[in-house]
Amino acid sequence: MTENNTKKSANSSGYDYSEIKWPSASRDNMHPADAADHLENLTLEEQVDVIRTKSVEDAAESIAEMETADRVRLLTQLPPDLAADIFAEMSPDDAADVFEELSEPVRGVILAKIDREDAAEITDLLQFDPDSAGGVMNTEILALDENMSAAQTINLIRDRVEESEIPYYVYVVDRYRHLKGVLSLRDLMRSPARTVLRELLKEQNLIYVSFDEDKEDVARLIGRYNFLALPVVDHEQRILGMVTVDDVIDIIQDEASEDMQSMVGAGADETVDSPWTYSLKVRLPWLILNVLNSAISAYVVHFFEGTIAQMAVLAVLMPIVANQAGNTGQQSLAVMIRQLAVERFDRRKVWMAVGREAKIGLVNGLIIGIFVYIGVVLWTKNIALAGVMACALGADMVIGAVAGASIPLVLKELGRDPAQASSIFLTTLTDSLGFFTFLGLSALYLIN
Repeated sequence: MTENNTKKSANSSGYDYSEIKWPSASRDNMHPADAADHLENLTLEEQVDVIRTKSVEDAAESIAEMETADRVRLLTQLPPDLAADIFAEMSPDDAADVFEELSEPVRGVILAKIDREDAAEITDLLQFDPDSAGGVMNTEILALDENMSAAQTINLIRDRVEESEIPYYVYVVDRYRHLKGVLSLRDLMRSPARTVLRELLKEQNLIYVSFDEDKEDVARLIGRYNFLALPVVDHEQRILGMVTVDDVIDIIQDEASEDMQSMVGAGADETVDSPWTYSLKVRLPWLILNVLNSAISAYVVHFFEGTIAQMAVLAVLMPIVANQAGNTGQQSLAVMIRQLAVERFDRRKVWMAVGREAKIGLVNGLIIGIFVYIGVVLWTKNIALAGVMACALGADMVIGAVAGASIPLVLKELGRDPAQASSIFLTTLTDSLGFFTFLGLSALYLIN
């Protein structure tokens, strides 16, 4: 360790940073993601003191990697001048994302301290919908005139590489910044020095996205074409920025988390650091709805109260029917939500997907029904009861599969998030229809 790392830092808490266990590297040369993890394990006062000892560049990279709640608390406690320097050092897209998380009063104080040009760049990015391509794009791009030569371009890249995002591609534009083509650095390096960029473009199948394109669609495009970055343009095809593959990874992770939480009625953006009052406000309406939905299942059971009274064993077998159908539906639901997340469905393919799930539910229902039939016969010695149980179970598994596949599609048609509380609606259908099928068949064939 260097002397600065081993001596006790002069700070308000008197905290000895040499006591921190920084694995495999000192805190000065640790990867920003690892440094962020260690920062999150310190108290807020210690975090402030550590950031004061870092270079502004290292502090910016580490804070950008921190969890939302932790970095908001940290930035709120930092001196405004230091916070402004950190924002100025971040890439514009990261700065805009972090800046948006802060409260209005804190934003105002920090914005007043940021250089006018950097502040304008951040505020411009904040104008875009955060769920759009414009909301996740980076504006630090290499947009070069189509009349430049390959040699001029390479020299310019050397001069500007520190100011730009890692230059995967060169974006070729005319004098009005209209996007004319995209060149990989590999192609550029292989080109004769005097070749004009316009000549290198040839006839490209230019792929780009509009600034208002949904960020999930941008992620799909980058995944489909295996791009490292995708240019973002305005409605007149003037280049604005680019979305990089690391942004796509974040988008995919965020969307997967949101879908998982939305399925059960939790907040899409909820974390363990969210205020408990926010979580309560988001969850309570869906739990109330779940109670109302459960009342439907309870009414179905009450409707067959006489049937259950005459044959008490039905009450023992009922949960098996509902549980098996629910699990079948959850499998179909998960597959369908995943499919909707990674690609768009045309209407023909939608019905083919529902039919596929129905077929799987039918075959699974037949196989499970046979096993259950044998089990109930061995247990109760009642062949009629075993037959009713097997038929009800098989039918309800088909219902569960079809419902699980259909609910996200119905929600999407209604303009809602396909994952939103879909699990709650599915449980209502499988429970109520499962009980109705099983008890209805029992009333017809088992009760005199």
